[in-house]
Amino acid sequence: MKKAIATFVLVVYGLSALAQFALKNNRPEFSLDNRAIITAPQEGLWSVATNWENDWMTDWIHTDPTEVITSGEWTILKGKITLPEGEMALRDSYREIKKGLIQCIRRFEWRGEDTLRKATLSVRMEMKGNELKPLIPGVLYYGNSMGAKVNPNIIPVYTGKAGEFAIFEDHRYPMPFAMLENSDEMYAAVMHTTPSPVRGAVLNDQWWSMGVEAKEGYTEFVLYSGPIGYNGRHSVAKALQRTPMHYGDTYLNIEPERIIEKEFFIELYPIDRGGSGFQRPVYTSVDLHKPYDGERFTDFQAIIENKYHFAKSRWISEGDAIGFGMYDLHRAKDLVMGWCGQADSPGYSLQVLNSELNDDDIKKYIQSSMDFLTTYPINDDGTFSVGYNVADKRFHGGDHVSCGQAMYNFAKAIETARKSKKYDTKKWEEFLKTICDRQSKRILDSAWNPHSTAEGFYIAPLAIASKLFKNDQYKDAAIKGGELFAKRHLAMDGCYWGGTLDATCEDKEGSWAAFQGFLELYERYGEEKYLIWAKHAMDVCLTYLVVWDIPLPAGRMADYNFKTTGWTVVSPQNQHIDVYGVLFAPEVYKMGVYLKDDRLKRIAPVMYRSCFQLTDPFGSQGEQLQQTNFAQHGDMTNVHKLRGGYSESWTVFWITAHFLNAAARFVEMGVTP
Repeated sequence: MKKAIATFVLVVYGLSALAQFALKNNRPEFSLDNRAIITAPQEGLWSVATNWENDWMTDWIHTDPTEVITSGEWTILKGKITLPEGEMALRDSYREIKKGLIQCIRRFEWRGEDTLRKATLSVRMEMKGNELKPLIPGVLYYGNSMGAKVNPNIIPVYTGKAGEFAIFEDHRYPMPFAMLENSDEMYAAVMHTTPSPVRGAVLNDQWWSMGVEAKEGYTEFVLYSGPIGYNGRHSVAKALQRTPMHYGDTYLNIEPERIIEKEFFIELYPIDRGGSGFQRPVYTSVDLHKPYDGERFTDFQAIIENKYHFAKSRWISEGDAIGFGMYDLHRAKDLVMGWCGQADSPGYSLQVLNSELNDDDIKKYIQSSMDFLTTYPINDDGTFSVGYNVADKRFHGGDHVSCGQAMYNFAKAIETARKSKKYDTKKWEEFLKTICDRQSKRILDSAWNPHSTAEGFYIAPLAIASKLFKNDQYKDAAIKGGELFAKRHLAMDGCYWGGTLDATCEDKEGSWAAFQGFLELYERYGEEKYLIWAKHAMDVCLTYLVVWDIPLPAGRMADYNFKTTGWTVVSPQNQHIDVYGVLFAPEVYKMGVYLKDDRLKRIAPVMYRSCFQLTDPFGSQGEQLQQTNFAQHGDMTNVHKLRGGYSESWTVFWITAHFLNAAARFVEMGVTP
């Protein structure tokens, strides 16, 4: 791998002017260059709602500190709210834990003689600026403007106009922070939280919530002791793929002498360009949660042996149809390249893993399956049928995601086979060259205007093919694709999107398409800007990464003491977690080398090994795990029973193939995760 670029590291991490924390009139204030950016609400530092009407908290009581104490590195503010039912003692404790990052612990102590009913506790901080752009990991990407054009009633949408809000359960956050960016004045701010359920809740399994609320001239970061809502609707959860569900009565009944605390962190910093504000808190979140313990999970060798064993259970050899089936063979026999099927993937991965697996049948699997895949018909525009139904003897499909991924695996299979000289790649090369000829011609046409980042999956295979076949047209097409998606997405006017087949919005798969493509451009052609682009796309991918172990209620996940760290949320539309992050774990490690960032090198093995959890004795894994109030299968009538479930019936081949594919790329780097 190429030497890390020191100047790039300085650009990203060398921002000098960070937040200053001070008290003004006994109230916290966060400033940049002596300009106050984040302040407590004018009505008071502390706010408690004392009633609940029309699905939302009401009858707010506000107050400010009456006492300031210094204890070592802590600045402590104290006050109280007097209610007819009694007194609530309030306390904030602040300290700077690193330059620009302020920790606070807010304490509520109910001293009344009777239970305080229908109460809501809060943390509220105002950030100056109009129509600030948010990033809420896994949920909201600078407003989800791309998905808003397609399905604004299905996904969370937010423009920053006064009156809008986006507030979600703590356990919905893979990285528990909310970011706001002011790209006009070039600064951003973040509220990080320590996620937690809350005592005194009326609902079972009720957690704190976090989000943003837009006002005139400012936006509030908010933490509430339960209330959630988005898209103009209070008390709804993003619970189903196409619609929210009511999630109300999220107030507290606080018994006497009850103490409730909420820890949060404020981060304020300048940015050097619009669309970069989210990048700093990604690494702060990693630093706070330290998701590095991979040794508690199954080891690498056992994983690849198990996944290979299961892959063989999908082997089909019926007449001319030869390869790895997408489905359980009792359900259907379909040989599908790319996305869910990944029939092309073992043609590359098993070549690399042959020495680890030590199976004489591997050569047969590779040669015969890849040869059959080359018989799939190719369209004039370079797309091609990606599926073959064995029973009907019918070719089908041809979406950009699947075509691009299949091209990548063919390119890697050819590159690997040329080194070993153990395979006849003539058919593979003819197939890939025909596709690349047509795709590069299409992409280089002035009329090319891809609908989404799905076509970013063409960048990497075209770049590899340009070297394999010494073809500058492929290189030009790969570079044009990279430049177009960088222009579209680096400023986050529209975030990487459209990389999944069952969601039409921002998603981690679209981010991965760009990340993979940009990194391949850097490795093949060496220009520093490609590495900068790759880091941006990778950082978006990482916002979908769960960096903490979300406590789970009774259910299939809790049955196995399941750990969520290392898994990834799918998209703002599909809010479950899956194993897809396994696929880009090797590239995360590689970026750790290039950027000299050991955090990335430590995260990557956790991403790979953690995702093997819930593999059953047959080697099978389902696709959808419900870490939050969201489901796509099973009984979905009760929003309070969704969290902790597991849908194990959708066992398409990608879940197996991605483990083997990622393992091969780790092995190529000489890394054992």
